[in-house]
Amino acid sequence: MSYIEQSLSEGEKIEGIFSLHWFSWLPLVGWSLLIFPTLGITFPIAIYEFLRVRSIEQRFTNKRVIYKKGIISRWTEEMKLGSIETVEIDQGVAGRLFGFGTVKITGRGISDVVFRGVDDPMDVKRRIESVSHPAA
Repeated sequence: MSYIEQSLSEGEKIEGIFSLHWFSWLPLVGWSLLIFPTLGITFPIAIYEFLRVRSIEQRFTNKRVIYKKGIISRWTEEMKLGSIETVEIDQGVAGRLFGFGTVKITGRGISDVVFRGVDDPMDVKRRIESVSHPAA
């Protein structure tokens, strides 16, 4: 069971899961390809990359948006949906060509939740805004 599933409050349910774009796996592929030429020296780095990417959770519920990362330790960013002021997209040229980017959710005060390397950032933006600012 994931951290986010464990942390759900009463009446809270997961509305959406934002998957990482396949570009996020490229460092793992690179380090894995180097295992044989380096006689296994890069194997621990490849294992670390695999665990790092697998430990990232990016979701939103009917009450909040949540970003979690960490293999052994845990680091989270959370924001209540009612606190969301803006949802911004940051996409470079490669992101536009291949369909990935960063979604920055800004709330009241100085808090931000940032989803990096997310697949189809425009869809992520629409889904968050549809739940945080429902049409009247």
